[in-house]
Amino acid sequence: MAPRTHMSSGRLSPGLLLLCVLLGTGLCHTDAMTTSFSQDTGTSPPTAPSNRTAQLMERNYTVITQHCWDYFVYLMSSVMPSELCEWKVISRPYSELQRCLEEWAERLNHSYPNALAEQYIFQSHHRYFHNCTLEHPVYFDPPEDVLLAMIMAPICLIPFLVTLVIWRSKDGKAQ
Repeated sequence: MAPRTHMSSGRLSPGLLLLCVLLGTGLCHTDAMTTSFSQDTGTSPPTAPSNRTAQLMERNYTVITQHCWDYFVYLMSSVMPSELCEWKVISRPYSELQRCLEEWAERLNHSYPNALAEQYIFQSHHRYFHNCTLEHPVYFDPPEDVLLAMIMAPICLIPFLVTLVIWRSKDGKAQ
């Protein structure tokens, strides 16, 4: 079999082209890099991103996460303040925010969770859900003296009950 040569038309796939149009960045220039690699046979472009590319990816992720946040705020605008702590009502917007942050992190080769995603999650809790724990009672451990009395009472009661059972069974009358 003959070796395959790398043929490139310099065009992007429709999905990648749409992403570049939406983001409006310089990540989608295909002229210089594509033509230089199309001349070599069997050579693929380097996989390690340059510092400039990493900065562009970071900036793109920052812009995209802001869009995720804006969409979350839009979804939360239809939630009544009295419903902010009801999971049935807020699960869709909250899950949509998490899905958006996670999906775009994966697409742009970021780790998830990351600092920026966590910042948006914390911001959502601070802005919308900070009063949710006040509606439901929060249970704490009792004070130590009450806890000690609750533990010692059954322990002291058991020997008394065992003694009572043995004493009653020694009476000798079969029942």
